[in-house]
Amino acid sequence: MPRPKISTGKGDQGWTAILGKERLPKHHIRLEAYGTIDELNAYVGWLRVRTVVDGERLAWIQARLFDLGAWLAASPDLYDRLSLPAFPEAYVRQVEGWTYEWERQLPPLRHFILPGGHEAVALAHVCRTVCRRAERACTALHLEEPLPVPALPFLNRLSDYFFLLARAIARELGIAEEAWRPGTGEAPP
Repeated sequence: MPRPKISTGKGDQGWTAILGKERLPKHHIRLEAYGTIDELNAYVGWLRVRTVVDGERLAWIQARLFDLGAWLAASPDLYDRLSLPAFPEAYVRQVEGWTYEWERQLPPLRHFILPGGHEAVALAHVCRTVCRRAERACTALHLEEPLPVPALPFLNRLSDYFFLLARAIARELGIAEEAWRPGTGEAPP
């Protein structure tokens, strides 16, 4: 039976090529980093179709995640020779601005909140947690091979944005935030 066109079969032994033709094991931290960025992008796409809040911003974020993924999927010794998309510090400032905007509009947080109440709220929290995991993977990669783009501050600000977006979506939908109550210990009947 012929192999589907999308499948080359070259990764069947646990290795894959990155931009620049270098081959790395599929468990390499570089692949973990850009794979987690790809996962985050998929969740952001899901969030985009489940909420009416910040759709254009979420589309912009998805495009920037692809930009960042290109940098993460490239061989570091070829950064200056590949046509990689721009990824300036201005992207960090953009997300930071949106975060400040939501902070000014939302009531102060006085307790930890449980993710949920609506699918879109929960998805924004999933985006936040996957973004934090992507940040951890990029931090590990950065320790081995310094990243020439502001990936770490971008992801740090982006996870804050997703937290506040979850709160904004809840407010837009009229859903009360559920406070975490530590140590109650009693299970429901």
